[in-house]
Order: sequence, then structure tokens, then C-alpha cells
Amino acid sequence: MHSSKSKSRPNKPSKLPVPCFDWTFSALGTKWWIGIYEPLRAAAIAHLKKTITERIELFDRTYSRFRPDSLVAHIARKAGTYRLPPDAAPLFAFYRRLYELSDGLVTPLIGQVLVEAGYDANYSLMPRILRRPIRWDDAFTIHDQTLVAKQSILLDVGAAGKGYLVDIISELLVREGVLQFCVDASGDLYCQNLQGALRIGLEHPDNPEQVIGIADLQHGALCGSAGNRRAWGAYHHIINPQTLEPVRNVRAVWTAAQNALTADGLATALFFVPPERLAVQFQFSCCIVYNNATVHMSKHFPATLFTVK
Repeated sequence: MHSSKSKSRPNKPSKLPVPCFDWTFSALGTKWWIGIYEPLRAAAIAHLKKTITERIELFDRTYSRFRPDSLVAHIARKAGTYRLPPDAAPLFAFYRRLYELSDGLVTPLIGQVLVEAGYDANYSLMPRILRRPIRWDDAFTIHDQTLVAKQSILLDVGAAGKGYLVDIISELLVREGVLQFCVDASGDLYCQNLQGALRIGLEHPDNPEQVIGIADLQHGALCGSAGNRRAWGAYHHIINPQTLEPVRNVRAVWTAAQNALTADGLATALFFVPPERLAVQFQFSCCIVYNNATVHMSKHFPATLFTVK
């Protein structure tokens, strides 16, 4: 599963708080950074690296639509009954809530639309005729760890999957006894129990070398989304499944929440749904930059904006 829609950038680790150990690596087609703010022995670090690498590989082998050996690729080739990993239940339950709140605009069935628009496994970037995705209940059902695909379907969990994996890695760290850390998947971040706040630059939606504000993050998640990170021709990766056009009225969204699954998924949902509608079911704060350069920022969103041009 490849995704690079993030719009938040952490400052360099040399700024306070300073990690005792940090690790930069590539996974899911993007750069990851993990900072640990407590001393660890070399053997513990080696064990964590191995465990995290294996866990990310398992997630990618399940949900990637860019590799032919993934479970998602098998479902795309043939209808039938499939066994899902235990972590699938909260991910698809979350997607179902977003699907209903957005009247189907946030859907894991967007995969085929993205492929037809040119965002395919080969990155052809050559659009074809786009077709609206079918309704969720006509496509598949999920009960416990069993998915029944009523026809071949191409699932795409990119709207929330990377944030969910950040949560999974964070929970892994806690199980291994690490209590002070930050996991950053190219801007989908979760921090826990830091002694001071990281300062996060909110990337300018038109210029990745500039920021429009600074957010402070000490505990919790911060995620972002914008169309400019995956754009080609007339398209970017946030496509309305009904109009089959990329969303144009929103330029960038950042959300803060207790976990990265929620923050990441809502950062996409806010391209389609006003924040007050999502607030009925979710606790979060947000900053939304609209196409006319106006800004909506929640009262408790942990950031200070400079200017938007």
C-alpha cells in the first residue's frame, strides 16, 4: 500500500525534545522516522527494528494494492471468502462509519477509480474512462475476520491505513516497554509521553519548502492530507467517487486526535464532509485550508498559523 498524502513535517531531531535513539527508514512507499526518548540497550534496539520491520511487511502484504501477492490483490482477482488478519476489524469498522457519515464519498472501494485515473500499480498516470464504485453492501460483507467478496473488488485503505499502521507500531512499542516515543510516517504522527512538545511544520499546500504554521505535539496524533503530493494531469489522489473528479474546494487538511487512525481518516473525510458533521461521532480538532485561501481552524487545534497565500 503506497500513500504520500501527508502535510506535516517534524523538525529535525536536534531540536528539543531530543531522542535517545532515532531510526529513519522507507516503508509503504514513503519515509518513516521513529524517535525513542528513553535509553535502550543495543539488543533491545535491534529487536525493535526487526519486530517493526516484520509488522510493517505483514500489513503491506495484506492491504497493498501495489503488490500482486497481497490479500487485496487476491480479492481484486476473484470473488470469494477470505480470512482477514485480526487488525482488519477496527480498520473496516472505522471505514464503515466514515462511509455512512459521508454518504458513501469516503469508501474503501475507491481503488478501481484510482487505477482508472492512472494511479495504478505501475504508476502509469494515464487516465482511462472512470466508473463509479458500487455500493459497499453490493460489494462485500465482513463478519469477525471473514470478508465475503460478492465480486472481484479492488480495495484501497489509503485514506486511513497509514495512520492505522502508525497506531499499530505505537502499540507494539508500548508492549515492548517503550513509553516515550514518536512515530512519524511522512507526517502522519503519533507521539506519547514526551517531556516537551515537538514543533511540527504545516507544509504550504503549494510549496513543500515552506510552512504556513507550526503545531506542537506532545501526546496524541497529528495527520494531514492535500492533493499536491499525488497529482498528475487533471487528477490528484482525492477523487469524489460520485462526480469522478478530484476535490477542488479544499487545498489541505490537518487533524489532531487521540490516535492516528482517526486523525488520518478524518484528514481525508474533511475534503468531503464539514467538521461539525464528523464531530457528532469523533473527537478531533482540525485546520482546513480552502481553495479560496480561507481557513477554518478548530478552537483547540494545537497550531499557530503564519499566513496563507
